Amino acid sequence: MGIRGLMSFVEDHSNEFFTDLKLRDTKIIIDGYALFHRLCFNSNLELRYGGDYDSFAEVVENFFESLFACNICPYVVLDGGCDISDKKLITLKDRAREKIQMAHSLSIGGGGCVCPLLIREVFLQVLIKLQVCFVQCFSEADRDIMTLANHWNCPVLSSDSDFCIFDLKTGFCPLNGFQWRNLNTIKGTQNYYIPAKCFSLDALCHYFSNMNKALLPLFAVLCGNDHINLPIIETFLSKVRLPLRATSSKGRRHHRVLGLLNWLSHFADPTEALDNVLKYLPKKDRENVKELLCCSMEEYQQSQVKLQDFFQNGTYVCPDALNLGLPEWVLVALSKGQLSPFISDALVLRRTILQTQVENMQRPNAHKISQPIRQVIYGLLLNSLSHVENMSWSALPHQSLAFSEVERIHQNIKTSIVHAVELPKDHADLSKLTKVSFVRRQMLLLETLKVKQTILEPIPTSLKLPIAVSCYWLQHTEAKAKLHHLQALLLGMLMGPLHAIINSPGKEELQEGGAKMLYEEFQRVKELTWPGRRLDLDTAHIFCQWQSCLQMGMYLNQLLSTPLPEPDLTRLYSGSLVHGLCQQLLTSASVESLLSMCPEAKQLYEHLFNATKSYAPAELFLPKGKSNSKKKRKKKKGTTWSKNRVGTASDPRCLYEGSNRFGLLMVENLEEHTEATNIE
Repeated sequence: MGIRGLMSFVEDHSNEFFTDLKLRDTKIIIDGYALFHRLCFNSNLELRYGGDYDSFAEVVENFFESLFACNICPYVVLDGGCDISDKKLITLKDRAREKIQMAHSLSIGGGGCVCPLLIREVFLQVLIKLQVCFVQCFSEADRDIMTLANHWNCPVLSSDSDFCIFDLKTGFCPLNGFQWRNLNTIKGTQNYYIPAKCFSLDALCHYFSNMNKALLPLFAVLCGNDHINLPIIETFLSKVRLPLRATSSKGRRHHRVLGLLNWLSHFADPTEALDNVLKYLPKKDRENVKELLCCSMEEYQQSQVKLQDFFQNGTYVCPDALNLGLPEWVLVALSKGQLSPFISDALVLRRTILQTQVENMQRPNAHKISQPIRQVIYGLLLNSLSHVENMSWSALPHQSLAFSEVERIHQNIKTSIVHAVELPKDHADLSKLTKVSFVRRQMLLLETLKVKQTILEPIPTSLKLPIAVSCYWLQHTEAKAKLHHLQALLLGMLMGPLHAIINSPGKEELQEGGAKMLYEEFQRVKELTWPGRRLDLDTAHIFCQWQSCLQMGMYLNQLLSTPLPEPDLTRLYSGSLVHGLCQQLLTSASVESLLSMCPEAKQLYEHLFNATKSYAPAELFLPKGKSNSKKKRKKKKGTTWSKNRVGTASDPRCLYEGSNRFGLLMVENLEEHTEATNIE
């Protein structure tokens, strides 16, 4: 993010440009996007298995507990959707390609930094749990952050070098100098503070011959930021002789940054400097380039959005959003983070970018499986014409039903055209969607996920949506899920209920007994999965497909005002645990042996399995070869199957087309278990 090379340049000159702070007793404005990336990538978390969300949530909680201990009051500001001008599209596509390369590297045992798919949603859930104030801006948040920080006279915490350009009254604290894990006390007191570095814009300008700070936005756009990347700027840079003040390796590394700042320091103001830039360009291009540069420089000016109004009385007013005429409830839900930026991108730009995961790059994109869910989302958003009186879908131009999706294809990206699905009339007007009855909204959600409500009745409230999503996932042939994948996924979902039991007052017997033992066993399995174990690419891909279904199921659920409760993601899926359970189920353990220590967990697991099994393809429960399966049936005919089966024969849901193939779920013998789970 930000200006190429600027952050490393100022860090190389930390003695000149930074002051030491003992941060306490203050408000602080936090760039939410920068923070959750930093915490994800710099906390020794496992990134190959699709997200250890419990571990990430713990890191986020620890971060904010450090702030609270120092009486620092955080206000988190998150980016929203892409800018309505779409000027960053080239940059976003470049980043998408970079992420694909990093994901590929991770998938084959190399390094790389790719955020797990649901990391943003987990971050928001932790903020809500800790009652940390946050807002989701309509588009990019940088200017809004700067404006709020100056209004409240407090520092900004980020890793974005754009904050070295903004004129911040109280300064900018880069995340990599913010020692939140290293709390100190003020001498002779019990008062904690966080050691931090604070960047000084005045010091930077002083270093370059008392340069006018108003020149810095021009420097940013000439150096190359996320908003502008004009080839013709290279023409200017190739012709102008940029003066250097250093010939060291550091100077050479930052040739462009140093040279531009030195060159600009000779001008009194941006107008004079801009006129000199244009001299180096062909006359025919000058007006166009001037307009583009001036427009980009505006990005560093004060924002019209007053976030203090949101934090003080809950009103978020964004002129760009208001000009689009979007429904009031949508704007409110976006500002509160109750709708994802994915929704605003689809709504405003008719384009979405599907996030890269650590998956099998040889197989079709894992997001393919959830495309039908997205088509329903697009159908709900597509009301710009269809809500007009007497206007039917058939009267809409074909292209107006289309959305574009930027997605992975092999190790590159492509843009695919996807059409919205036609929805019932009562869902056709987005502005009235919240007025549709709860029953109708829930019906649309469950119909999209292809699951009957009766199936979900025995399921705990917090797991209804994940189980509905799992039923959808099992019905799609793209998933190629096997029995041990389903078993591991459902076992992983027990972590939340187990954690609740262990931490509930008045349940001491359960805490000391099976629940605690099982929880600790799961933690052990999770820890054994890494370090260094080779990633099973097909298993990773299958769980990436499940996460894509869950993500889009959640977005649809949010758009329908949550007819099913939103699940607690922090303990719903832990990639290391689920991958580790897959290994154990294939080699040494059975579900029954794992759950034998905790009857409560065993009973809940049976409910989860019973709900999903009728949606799974029959092959999921068949042994690998016909002859082997015949031998096995002869060998194990009668009492052993009934002993090991989940549920009883009196429960019709335990039977599937009159066969006992669900008995395979509880096979205890290792040889039988391995053969039963090696399914084609």
